[in-house]
Amino acid sequence: MNSMTQDMQGNVCVVTGAARGLGRCISETLAQAGANRVYACDIDMTPAENWLREYDNVTAVTLNVCDKTALARLNERIYSEQRRLDVLVNNAGITRDALLGSMTEADWNSVLEVNLKGVFLTTQAMLPLMQQHQSGSIISISSIVGTDGNIGQSNYAASKGGIIAMTKGWAKELARGGANIRANCIAPGFINTEMTQAVPQKVLDKLTARIPLGHLGEPADIAQGVLFLASERARYITGQVLKIDGGLVL
Repeated sequence: MNSMTQDMQGNVCVVTGAARGLGRCISETLAQAGANRVYACDIDMTPAENWLREYDNVTAVTLNVCDKTALARLNERIYSEQRRLDVLVNNAGITRDALLGSMTEADWNSVLEVNLKGVFLTTQAMLPLMQQHQSGSIISISSIVGTDGNIGQSNYAASKGGIIAMTKGWAKELARGGANIRANCIAPGFINTEMTQAVPQKVLDKLTARIPLGHLGEPADIAQGVLFLASERARYITGQVLKIDGGLVL
């Protein structure tokens, strides 16, 4: 057996935004790597019905990351079933793009609510399960838009940049007193998901031309980064932003 297929052996994981796209690939990768249990969470788990059948170590959870009551219930359920949590992947996120002059307050609020407050609330709710054993890995999916900005994405950039700032604070705060709780971010570039497939080919071609490696990333590229940061192979890495973008932002 390849050592990578055992990276998550015995681990309990939570992945948000898990029904499709990056979240699905991350959930499957952790499950394939031997996780004892992956709680795959999304506000609508219907799109996951088919792939969930392939895994007996993945549990579907319908969850709104901004709902404190639902998050408390998830905490109680994980404690009751597993008594621990080893890996939290904050992946849930939305976009509501518009140029600065025309972005509505509602679009600003909804993106910050889900992408930033949702990450805060989810981590806050899951943290006690890690603190019981004084160990764990928190991985939050940011974006190169959060490190370098993008036209028409003031709200998204602010939310993803905020995730990075929070993560750096958590890395310092959660390691106090000898605890081994690590917090890191991944900043994906342009990844071949349903979202990018909706972009006109002409625009995609222009984007691709700017990427030194010459092609879009695949969800598996991000999932492998998550697996690394979640595993013991990254045991001395905390407070970092791992850019997985084909060299787009250097």
